[in-house]
Amino acid sequence: MGRAAVGVTLFGFLLSFTTAVPTIKERDIDIYSFHINSTVTSRYAITVIKSRVANRLNESKEVHFQVKIPKNAFISKFRMTIEGKTYDGVVKEKEEAQQQYSQAVSRGESAGVVSSVGRTLEDFKTSVTVAAFSKVTFELTYEELLQRRLGKYQLLINAQPMQPVGDFKIDVYIHESPGISLLEVKGGLNTNELANAVTTTRSGKEAWVNFYPTREQQTKCDVCGENGLNGDLIIMYDVDRPKPSGELQASDGYFVHYFAPTDIPRIPKNVVLVIDRSGSMSGRKIEQTREALLKILGDLAEEDYFGLIIFDGQVDVWKPKLRQATERNMGLAKDFVKKIEDRGSTNINSAVLKGVEMINKHPREGSASILILLTDGAPNTGESDPTRIQANVKEAIGGKFPLYCLGFGFDVNFDFLEKMALENNGLARRIYEDSDADLQLQGFYEEVAVPLLTGVHLNYAGAANVTQTRFSHYYNGSEIVVAGQITDNSLDTFQTEVIAISKNSKVTYQDSVFTKDLAGVLPHENSIQRLWAYLTVKQLLEKEMTLNGEEKEAARKEILDLSLKYEFVTPLTSMVVTKPEGEDTQVANKPKEEEKAEQTQLRLASRGRTRYLWKTSSSRTRLLKTLQMLRPATPPPVIGVRFLISSRDQPKPICYNLPAASKLRLLMDPSSDFSMNGELSTKGFKQIALHYKTDYSLMLNTSHILYHDGLNNVMFLWGQEPSKHETDSVSLILRNDEVDVTMGTVRVVLFRHKKDGEMFLWPAVQQQPNHVSIQGIFGKKHVEYEELSGSVIKIKDEDVKATWSTATDYRRSSAPVLGCWFIPYKSVLQGELSDFTVSQL
Repeated sequence: MGRAAVGVTLFGFLLSFTTAVPTIKERDIDIYSFHINSTVTSRYAITVIKSRVANRLNESKEVHFQVKIPKNAFISKFRMTIEGKTYDGVVKEKEEAQQQYSQAVSRGESAGVVSSVGRTLEDFKTSVTVAAFSKVTFELTYEELLQRRLGKYQLLINAQPMQPVGDFKIDVYIHESPGISLLEVKGGLNTNELANAVTTTRSGKEAWVNFYPTREQQTKCDVCGENGLNGDLIIMYDVDRPKPSGELQASDGYFVHYFAPTDIPRIPKNVVLVIDRSGSMSGRKIEQTREALLKILGDLAEEDYFGLIIFDGQVDVWKPKLRQATERNMGLAKDFVKKIEDRGSTNINSAVLKGVEMINKHPREGSASILILLTDGAPNTGESDPTRIQANVKEAIGGKFPLYCLGFGFDVNFDFLEKMALENNGLARRIYEDSDADLQLQGFYEEVAVPLLTGVHLNYAGAANVTQTRFSHYYNGSEIVVAGQITDNSLDTFQTEVIAISKNSKVTYQDSVFTKDLAGVLPHENSIQRLWAYLTVKQLLEKEMTLNGEEKEAARKEILDLSLKYEFVTPLTSMVVTKPEGEDTQVANKPKEEEKAEQTQLRLASRGRTRYLWKTSSSRTRLLKTLQMLRPATPPPVIGVRFLISSRDQPKPICYNLPAASKLRLLMDPSSDFSMNGELSTKGFKQIALHYKTDYSLMLNTSHILYHDGLNNVMFLWGQEPSKHETDSVSLILRNDEVDVTMGTVRVVLFRHKKDGEMFLWPAVQQQPNHVSIQGIFGKKHVEYEELSGSVIKIKDEDVKATWSTATDYRRSSAPVLGCWFIPYKSVLQGELSDFTVSQL
């Protein structure tokens, strides 16, 4: 490579880009101690990660700290200790933190976001300069309320120190007042090779899990290597439930009520599944959806009723009315599911309203209705305004049953789905476009497969500032958690009441507890208070999404006040990572769900050298912004950038215009898991992104090229010395203003051109598989046509008015001008080109 790409990677993906700097060996920056300590008190987990690092060199070096935390957690503390002095991170209002960030940049210091999102984890990363032969201690604390799913709580701990550590420990302590009924340890770190490194102890109300692998074990297990451990430890447990009215705990004026009755008959359900079959669901997505639907149908009980709706630009139903889950109906439904094929655009509004209509036409006393939407796109046919769709759906459902929205992959407008679900007593969940997507779909369905209660209302006498107390459904294996403040100190007893609808009747659960018996039952006195604050903030964040005007502002103020008081890093706050004088200022933010596929650039200026740090997500769209498949119902105006379709089989090329700022699918080969997408400027492409399999990605704009090879991130600059980079089935060759890329069976040359002072990119596909599944603008090698009289040509048996024109062929470095038949965008190509539009890059 023309420039040396070197760096010290202590945790995760990190690359420092420098010039003429010798490679730093990992043993010179030594993580000599790495401890994770998690204390779970009444489902509330406080986890502390402490890393001690020594600089063994005789010169100062920048040391990086990066760890992964569960995405439902809030960071609440961060500190660094250097040469006996401690530097604490400070949680501030996001705008105030941003101002401090901007001031640091204006002084020439580095600053940047230091967190990103993965599938179930978020990254926290920072760095500090450590003097020669000195040490630094990093300490990060995060907090979360564990949720009960399918009968178990799950504590997820990630360990990825990226080098073997002599003193490595994970210690988990669990205290549950009613008693611990189940304890399991799973995850990639609980393998046969590490079996004797894991010890578990359970005694009544307490449980301990310890993980102490030796240095040798850290390099020889399935999820280990020369860089040490890289995996998760998952602690799963459940608690005893002696009373159907639930478990009540309190301390320091705060209470929490856990309600999870078990001895209740299941309620027959009416479930309607609304399935997107638009063009962007092609390939593996639609296959996985069919597999999941077949499994879901197989799990229905005979007393259940169900409906199936599939949609693209039009809405089709399996049967116009809900059908009972008899053996015969199940067989017919499975035959229908097996024939679902992808096609067309995306009419979410009509599809969901049709599902509501089917449920409303089939009222059944003593049953529970559930509507589930699965889509991978955004509405673009029929009613396409998300706000109007949300209003239509909310009015139609009228609070009678929940809507669950499953967003498939990163192509989906997740904010829209989340708000629509929350407005209708449901939730939204992203289904990650991975090999186990069908299992993710099945797993979600299993959580709502067995309703036990509907219309659940919880009441508490003598309490205030209580979290959510009304729930549309209670499902088997889940748990309802309510927390609040006990405001009447004169009460001798604290009373709880739960009113709900069971299978055939109204049920009431009541409990009365002496207040003196509630005090001091927990090992950590303020844990209930912090649990209440955490749960309040979480629920307010969801509620805030559905509000407008003054109500929205009031909710945001309450979230901000609580976040600052309890020092939570939430979407409204940031943590300013303070460091020794002269060091970089950094800001840690809580990322949003749709930022999973985004990359954040940190430009660090220090001692006359320029370094680039890149933050990436662990998803398939590593280093790239979300690629959203959005097929417009009507094409954009015929202005903008001119494209050519030419081949040896054509006597004259075809050309057409696409509007500037369009985001396009350029080439996709599902068989080899390759895709290329781009965003147009006024002359050509302003940026182009390539993906190959799950590990490789390449992002190009007019200033630089960013490549991820499955392990490292490397930046190249245009115009540098010719160089070549090869990894397995990927080859990358840089030559001045060209990048020659081979990924599997696809070869693309990407050119950087300049016209009228504007720089832009253009791809040329040199090699691609020859089969029908190839998609994209550049996947179409030629268009068969016949020249008729005058200026009319026939394409696919349709007459098209054409104009003889010219187009510059930017697929060559010389960019020659060619004559071509210009055809309107609103012609025969319309149906195909609309399928190639994406909403974001």
